[in-house]
Amino acid sequence: MKRLWIVVLIIAFFFLTLVSVRAQNSDVNNTIEELTKKISQLQQEENTLSKQISLLDSQISLTTLRVSTIRAAVTKLTAEIDELIGEIERLEELLTRRTELVLRRIPESYKRKNTSQFGMLLLSSSFSDFVSRIKYISTIQEHDAALLFQLKATQNNFEERKGLREEKKLAQEKLKKQMEQESASLARQKREKQVLLDQTKNSETVYQKLLAQALAEKQALDRALIESVKIGPVKKGDPIAVVGNTGYPGCSTGAHLHFEVRKGGTWVDPGGYLSGKRVKDDQNGGETSLGSGSWDWPLEDTIRLTQYFGKTPYSWRYQYSGGIHTGYDMVSTGSNIIRSPRDGDLYSSSQPCGSGSIIKIKYIDHGDGLLSFYLHVQ
Repeated sequence: MKRLWIVVLIIAFFFLTLVSVRAQNSDVNNTIEELTKKISQLQQEENTLSKQISLLDSQISLTTLRVSTIRAAVTKLTAEIDELIGEIERLEELLTRRTELVLRRIPESYKRKNTSQFGMLLLSSSFSDFVSRIKYISTIQEHDAALLFQLKATQNNFEERKGLREEKKLAQEKLKKQMEQESASLARQKREKQVLLDQTKNSETVYQKLLAQALAEKQALDRALIESVKIGPVKKGDPIAVVGNTGYPGCSTGAHLHFEVRKGGTWVDPGGYLSGKRVKDDQNGGETSLGSGSWDWPLEDTIRLTQYFGKTPYSWRYQYSGGIHTGYDMVSTGSNIIRSPRDGDLYSSSQPCGSGSIIKIKYIDHGDGLLSFYLHVQ
């Protein structure tokens, strides 16, 4: 009766644990769904500083929850892998013992197999003894068969557990990579919020002014495509301009080159065209390798990249492009001369940008709908 109660308690504990885990998973899924819905709603609202802060807060909460969920899954898999390792070690020991036992019994079984019933009859003291010997050998043969079956079952179980362990290890590694990516996203989102607060000083007026400046730069670039003057053909490596700060204060915050590439009128990552290079990473710190194409870089070494293409801590300014920075911002510690990365036709334009400032723009038409742009030049 006591054992029955113990079994009942174990089953009840398992059931309650399962219900609790399912409830927790349901709560997490509901929270993720609510945050995703909130982010979608915020993206459709009028663009204000409070909306942008709320959007970032929701994204941070969602990413934090994802990191926590993945971390819990990794911890669970780690425990399961450790348990499997213990099982595999026990099975390996059992497999060794059973293999040794089978190997010891093979010679004995061989001898019994080659002993005829007539021979056993001669060795028996009576018919009853003969029958007992036959029964004994039959029992031993059954035991040997059972032993071989157990050995095979242990081998199969051993291989199955090893396979399961490898599957869980692969799943664990995949989750770890996801957690690294989500953790990097979380760090970027937190930095983006801090940059937003620092640059706007938590002021709606300053926020709208910065958005207007970014939009003015984009409009100046669009006008340059229509109103620019053709300078003529240039070859790869030819000097085409000097790094400047034109457009300040309306469209520039300091001397730098904004290098942008468009293909068929669409912004593309310049790294896909530039050759591989090691650069200083001012946006994230340290150094990084960029570039997978064949173009020369427009500036000489050493290049400091102050802002990447795509989602950056500062890209909240670029609402017109869906919140992505449309090129590379860079400076060089070696030279301010900007050189053509590839052959093409050079164009030049000067456009109003913001409150009374003028931005100077150069661009090169490389043919086949491929353009490269150079902003804020002297």
